[in-house]
Amino acid sequence: MTGAESAAWPHPADFAAPPARADLERWTEADRAARPARLARLRQRMEEAGVDGYFGLRWEHMRYLTGLPFDEREVTSAGDSGKFLITGTASIVLADSRYTIAVRRDAPESRVFECYNALAARWPDLVAEAGVQRVAVEATTIPHLVWERLAAAAPGVELVPIEGWVEADRQVKEPAEIERIAAACAVSDRALASLLPSIRPGVTEAELALDLEWRMRTGGAERLAFDVACLAGPNAALPHGSPGEARIQAGQVLLFDFGAQVAGYRSDMTRTLFVGEPGERDLGVYEVVAASQEAAISTVRDALAAARHGAPLPSGPDVDAISRGVIEADGRWPAFGHGLGHGIGIAVHELPGLGRHSAATPLPTPTVFSIEPGIYLEGETGVRIEDLVAIDASAGSLDRLTRFPTSPVIVGS
Repeated sequence: MTGAESAAWPHPADFAAPPARADLERWTEADRAARPARLARLRQRMEEAGVDGYFGLRWEHMRYLTGLPFDEREVTSAGDSGKFLITGTASIVLADSRYTIAVRRDAPESRVFECYNALAARWPDLVAEAGVQRVAVEATTIPHLVWERLAAAAPGVELVPIEGWVEADRQVKEPAEIERIAAACAVSDRALASLLPSIRPGVTEAELALDLEWRMRTGGAERLAFDVACLAGPNAALPHGSPGEARIQAGQVLLFDFGAQVAGYRSDMTRTLFVGEPGERDLGVYEVVAASQEAAISTVRDALAAARHGAPLPSGPDVDAISRGVIEADGRWPAFGHGLGHGIGIAVHELPGLGRHSAATPLPTPTVFSIEPGIYLEGETGVRIEDLVAIDASAGSLDRLTRFPTSPVIVGS
């Protein structure tokens, strides 16, 4: 590499340092303080729907409403533990002996209902103890067989299928939630910046992915947001590919899609780098994708300014169409087949959606979502640029939480 190229690279010190212990403690307290209002909004929804119980199965909702910090890895072996029942006055968390201490510690406002892989058998006792007769159930998550068994176990209790109640609430972000997403973004920014000197021809995708994971884990992440994608050359045309033993070659693009988790909240970013001087085609693809992303961001920023004077925010499909239209107007390559973006927070993929088939309603505020257009040429190359942005209509603000530059970065030459 030339001295000029390496001097132009972003440096880890360009980005915020990992959160201090005081930050973590403050965020824990912010969640504890926010839970009564979160539960109050759910109970209002329950009252409007005429139900006196809400049975939750999703780990994200359990963490959001009770504080118990499960994630998708834990639920695979947790059995019935982590499921929860909200009533008009109580929060009840199901747990077996492996988790009762955790519930008392992390969800102190909830009470434990002991259940060890016996949900249907214990269901009559649970609903009787809670005093509920009509229970809303997260219907997109519960298996059909489990639904039937619960209905048969307590035939006097009506199960009401619902979807989207807590998801809709979670898409509107509290200040402490946005702070944690930003902190997770900074972990990712620093990790990639520190990795740049290690990228050279001959190293494998898998080696770079492992190196980047190590840098995130030792640089402030409590865990990864999801497995690192590192894809070189034609492999970059796989929107959700996995790193393998392919060796990096000069003249290729190198796509990283990765994220960190900090205090329960996640980041998600994609950067496409150039290994050596980029070819004309690859550079052209990159420029169109960058223009597509900037058009979307500018559209949202302009709409936020107008919203301060009463104008509605655009919908997710509106923003997707603007971004997609830049690529289609260029006409040389096909636009991305996936959606333009997604909300993020406790989970990597949340509401709001920014895709052709997302809800045609104004974007919520304040919220955080990704903007990630791409162009994928099968067998040849792929480019995606992904950033997280936080918007707040009341302040008329749009903040790009991902700070790693989107201008072309050349490595390994």
